[in-house]
Amino acid sequence: MTTVFHRAPRATLPVAVAGDGIEIIDSNGRRYIDACGGAAVSCLGHSNQRVIDAIKRQAQKLPYAHTSFFTTDIAEELADRLVDAAPKGLGHVYFVSGGSEAIEAALKLARQYFVEKGQPERRHFIARRQSYHGNTLGALAIGGNAWRREPFLPILIEAHHVTPCYAYREQCAGETEEAFAQRLADELEAKILELGPDSVAAFVAETVVGATAGAVPPVREYFRKIREVCDKYGVLLILDEIMSGMGRTGYLFACEEDGISPDILTIAKGLGAGYQAIGATLVSDEIYNIIVAGSGFFQHGHTYIGHATACAAALEVQRVIAEDRLLDNVKARGEQLRSLLRGHYADHPFVGDVRGRGLFVGVELVQNRDTKAPFDPQKKLNSVVKSEAMKRGLMVYPMGGTVDGNQGDHILIAPPFICTEQQIETIVGRLTDAVDAALSSIGASATR
Repeated sequence: MTTVFHRAPRATLPVAVAGDGIEIIDSNGRRYIDACGGAAVSCLGHSNQRVIDAIKRQAQKLPYAHTSFFTTDIAEELADRLVDAAPKGLGHVYFVSGGSEAIEAALKLARQYFVEKGQPERRHFIARRQSYHGNTLGALAIGGNAWRREPFLPILIEAHHVTPCYAYREQCAGETEEAFAQRLADELEAKILELGPDSVAAFVAETVVGATAGAVPPVREYFRKIREVCDKYGVLLILDEIMSGMGRTGYLFACEEDGISPDILTIAKGLGAGYQAIGATLVSDEIYNIIVAGSGFFQHGHTYIGHATACAAALEVQRVIAEDRLLDNVKARGEQLRSLLRGHYADHPFVGDVRGRGLFVGVELVQNRDTKAPFDPQKKLNSVVKSEAMKRGLMVYPMGGTVDGNQGDHILIAPPFICTEQQIETIVGRLTDAVDAALSSIGASATR
């Protein structure tokens, strides 16, 4: 029996006892390739000695100092490094302990900004269907994951949702990427006008959609057009890069590839690579200056913001990524991963789409490739894939509800940035075996 309240209390989990590069080792000595980084977290694998030593040094020097009394050199240095690399205009960093906290800070900051700016009527937040921004109440309210939201609807704040930039399912036949992007931007503008342009605070979007839909990248020009709509009506653009940021797509900030700067940007997961719990909310100079000139105080805070040991870990993670030129490897191994998967599944009857950027890749499973019809959710195909992969010493991140929160299955793959060419081949081999075994177990023949 266990006294731990696990996520799924009925499940019996293996006990992880050690990490070795991209592998986790359980108490029976079995090794598992961590091809999803847990939840796109472990970008340096599980045994980077430089990061471990940095944590030890900081813990010996000063593990923690409450930010209402002190700042620390290590927090200041990490913030400087992030700002130097950040999209233009993001000049300040608010450190937190994880992704949900980063989103909560972003929402509250957006609201306080407009209050202090003399526009207290701006209260509405718009996000996208099939989005996920975290599990705290504010983040859950903004997110568009119907299944996660449903039990808590009576206690969630009001939020509004528009169509996601999900080309595989939302782009019409014969519609160009340009026209698709324009249609979605027009829909956002229509929603702003419906709510009242002076009442909308922000539009919130994942730069590359993560867990809910499986590494869905935006089409070209989408975010440029979204940025234009937000600017037209004075609406803040909040980008969620909790999963896709910090190098996961081959760029330190995923929106670099889209050529735009948000007003607020959230990061976590790969920031500390799992060695410590840390996240951050990057804020524009305009927002920061309004707060400083007004109340001079962000009416928000958590006990562990700016945690010195967590900042030390994150700073060393960022140094390793830069000095070892790991973003180059992310791009190369990401191309290899998608190419191998697309080649293997080129005519597979139950694989509808392989997508993503860098080492952030999604595989969408469908019952009918021609119609894109999903499998019956009662079959729980995503859970079967996870189980079959674990049997083969492979960790991937399958999810259900891909299409609408209920129907659809996909597999998210987000291996560490240190993966080699041979390791990518091994991941693909084990995954394809697991998928075929899972399909067979639910009565779907993969014969082609």
